[in-house]
Amino acid sequence: MKREKSEQLFIEAEKYIPGGVNSPVRAFKSVEMAPVFIDHGKGAKIYDVDGNEYTDYICSWGPLILGHASPVYFDGIQEALQKGTSFGAPTAIEVEVAKLITEAYPSMELVRMVSSGTEATMSALRVARGFTGRNKIIKFEGCYHGHADGLLVKSGSGTLTFGVPTSSGVTPGTAQDTLVATYNDLDSVKALFNENPGEIAAVIVEPVAGNMGVVPPDLDFMKGLREITKAAGTVLIFDEVITGFRLAYGGAQEVLEITPDMTTLGKIIGGGMPVGAYGGRRDIMETVAPLGGVYQAGTLSGNPIAMKMGLNTLTYLRDHPEVYQEMEEKAKLLEAGFKANIEKTGVKAQMVRFKGMTCCFFTDVPIDGYAAVMTADTKAYTKYFKSMLDAGNLMPPAQFEGIFLSAAHTKADIEKTIADHYQALKELVK
Repeated sequence: MKREKSEQLFIEAEKYIPGGVNSPVRAFKSVEMAPVFIDHGKGAKIYDVDGNEYTDYICSWGPLILGHASPVYFDGIQEALQKGTSFGAPTAIEVEVAKLITEAYPSMELVRMVSSGTEATMSALRVARGFTGRNKIIKFEGCYHGHADGLLVKSGSGTLTFGVPTSSGVTPGTAQDTLVATYNDLDSVKALFNENPGEIAAVIVEPVAGNMGVVPPDLDFMKGLREITKAAGTVLIFDEVITGFRLAYGGAQEVLEITPDMTTLGKIIGGGMPVGAYGGRRDIMETVAPLGGVYQAGTLSGNPIAMKMGLNTLTYLRDHPEVYQEMEEKAKLLEAGFKANIEKTGVKAQMVRFKGMTCCFFTDVPIDGYAAVMTADTKAYTKYFKSMLDAGNLMPPAQFEGIFLSAAHTKADIEKTIADHYQALKELVK
């Protein structure tokens, strides 16, 4: 495929934007090529500025659960735009979306809208500290919760891609209150609680890790987290920015049957617009201003256009629960096809899947956490990515990101991708 226009745009973008992109993974640096610049998308397809068509397995990193440019997203949007794009004052639609969220997530008795997942996790941790009067938090190696200073310690997503375990610009004073445990290892959590008695305000965790590739949770580990935090008076925060409304309408907490104290959401609740939310038990959330002393604010929080897109999406998902079963079946089909290809070619790789979330890791080490993930062969992934792209499949441009499916992906789309995957693996063993 020719991509001259994308390459020219990237050269131009580098003059004005750091690295030519507004988010690091978009740079395609880990797959050693210039990024593809997108012109438009429709359904499961995405089209670059050179006119190339791809089946999209990124889906804007998760929000587009109904595919690109679904009529569901846009229902009533023109009318909403004509009313005005921002008011800095309450609107009725904020209440509608909040009601839908709290009905889907009974653990979120009160919910506050924000403008991104990063803002949601940052705010939730501030609230947990304010509620408990404690300073320290526990996060897990390889789990990414946005780019707030205190969370860029052994984080996942783009920081793994670029080999940055912690960001420069984060002060030692900020980082010292962030304790890091090992995902799926309850003993590492117990050790931190024993070393810091009465000091831990919150444990924040991706209930299904999705930012170091997809790493399924050990159920005993997750249940143990709930028990430890409850006994210690520590706030358990489920970061469901990715899993919320994607694994199930009630998210990972519905699937795992575990109730956290607080939850953060993003991605799907905006239908493709910039949105986040955090919420939890009423007594915890009542510490948020104007009810309490924890300050958090945002001019564009609850933006009416974003809320309308989110309301359309959530209402559709509520009324069409079959979407989740269908997406899981698609993920199973992709998993089975990729597994068969791996066996046929003998490439050292494996498929990992949890419900509708899946990932292809180029390692034969069982994937149970960060250490296993880091054994993946990123050079092999780079070659594989380029082969898949040239065949018309836009896979995540980094080994440490999961595959996102949508309701718009068809069986034919997936079968073609499986066939292309076989050819890509054959290229690796030449």
